[in-house]
Amino acid sequence: MIVESVFTELSIIIIIAVLVSWLMRTLRQPIIIGHIITGILAGPLVFNVVKSTDVVATLSQFGIVFLLFIAGLSLNPKVLKGVGKVSIITGLGQILFTTAVGFLIARMLGFPDITSLYIAIALTFSSTIIIIKLLSDKGDLQTLYGRISVGFLLVQDVVAIMILMIVSSSASGYGIFSITLEKMLSGIGMLSMLAVISVFALPKIVKILSKSQEFLLFFSIGWMLLLAVAFEYIGLSIEIGALVAGIALSVSPHHYEIKLKMNVLRDFFILFFFILLGSQMVFINANELIIPIIAFSVFILVGNPLIVMALMGLLKYTKRNSFLAGLTVAQISEFSMILIALGVKIGHIEGNILSLVTGVGLFTIFGSSYMITHAERIYQRISGYLSIFEKKGKKIDEHKYQKDDVYDVIVFGYNRIGLSIIETIKGLKKKFLIVDYNPEIIAEIAGSGYDCRYGDADDSEFLDELNFQAAKMVISTIPDAETNLLLIRKIRERNKEAIVIIVSHQIEEALRMYESGATYVVMPYFLGGEYASTLIQKCGMNLEEFFKEKAKHINHLKRRKEMKHEHPRAEKNR
Repeated sequence: MIVESVFTELSIIIIIAVLVSWLMRTLRQPIIIGHIITGILAGPLVFNVVKSTDVVATLSQFGIVFLLFIAGLSLNPKVLKGVGKVSIITGLGQILFTTAVGFLIARMLGFPDITSLYIAIALTFSSTIIIIKLLSDKGDLQTLYGRISVGFLLVQDVVAIMILMIVSSSASGYGIFSITLEKMLSGIGMLSMLAVISVFALPKIVKILSKSQEFLLFFSIGWMLLLAVAFEYIGLSIEIGALVAGIALSVSPHHYEIKLKMNVLRDFFILFFFILLGSQMVFINANELIIPIIAFSVFILVGNPLIVMALMGLLKYTKRNSFLAGLTVAQISEFSMILIALGVKIGHIEGNILSLVTGVGLFTIFGSSYMITHAERIYQRISGYLSIFEKKGKKIDEHKYQKDDVYDVIVFGYNRIGLSIIETIKGLKKKFLIVDYNPEIIAEIAGSGYDCRYGDADDSEFLDELNFQAAKMVISTIPDAETNLLLIRKIRERNKEAIVIIVSHQIEEALRMYESGATYVVMPYFLGGEYASTLIQKCGMNLEEFFKEKAKHINHLKRRKEMKHEHPRAEKNR
């Protein structure tokens, strides 16, 4: 296919991406798979559209930076501190396990020692970019397992950078100790300076800039790029710089609106990362490498999750969180291919090893994308076999703060809609239990004296633990349709008389919920219009009455703001 200009080339790539994404959406497949297929179609294997590799690579770098910056906005430093121990243990433990077993598998397949070591180390790194994109699409970055996953992926990235520095220094003849010490001191100095700026200066700057939404967006982009470039300059990586830039802004009350404004830019630019990845999937002597590719792929897809589950089980986490976190390491990273390419360049290993690792990357990225996207369904099918990974006794992630097992009302989702509902239930003097999937919110609720527990409404086993038989009312503020349908089914299996109130954003979904047994489906957007109509009927043309309602609403909004609530845009909130 002849391409005459960069504009035409990018236009053709985007058109192919639109068509493939539409097909993936129709087939209900992960959108990431569609982007990689787009890259394969646009690459030399099919249409050979990608000629301006440098341009596409630059756009993909922007995508990576936006993706990790937005992920950082969701990771408050207090949250990272809470999962630091498990992230370090699982991150380092998985690296050691994968390296040891990967080396043995490579030797059994007949590879030399140095080649086996390169392959084994390359297999240890999981893709932070792909996992954060998948978790973000699922709305799971705020879950406990999502936070742990991001934590140990960050640990892996730091180790990967150190290994790349070691290999590079061995080729150049420089002393690795002096280089590593220099980078470590630079990194510590940079983080210390950022900590001071984030606490004392950044909140004030953001508060002033928030008066102009356009300038707040430009400032956020500039801040993100500044740290990405700064971290790259001191020898770390733009990825870590972008993530740290987001974390630094996560303490700001305006982090949510920044994230919303940048989501569109993230989705556009990250498309080019996956297209570039797919376009580089070129195999040499594929027939000779097919057995090693399959062997290593199976090991990554099965072995890596098992070691994470085992380590988290030893740390007394529930098997569900261990399983979901384990799935996030079931693929290899872009660092893996960079390491192998560097090894080939300096003559440590042969060129066909790059084709081998590329093949493993293709298989594991495809496989893990499906596994993570459909993780809840997979868990429900095999949960009975996972008890071996769960220690008996109280679990560190149960977060159970309830005095009783019998409640008149059970509310799923405290944030936003749930707050108003709970205030009404308190007025009725009914016993209620709050369930939320965010451990930070549960700790806050428990501190206020409410009965509550951490749990995910997607978890069938967790729902079986709740006493729906005694409940007179169950309320879900979760906007996810499949989750609500599962919840309705679980309630109706044990209680035909309970009032079941559900939230939905789509008419078709609301009708399905009514058919499944929902008593009433709240549709916030339509309900807002109904409330405005009722307000007009109540106040008429009396300006004074409207001022009274305005004062009440302002007080309510201020309270919401104090609790750091934001109005969602169809965001998953279990």
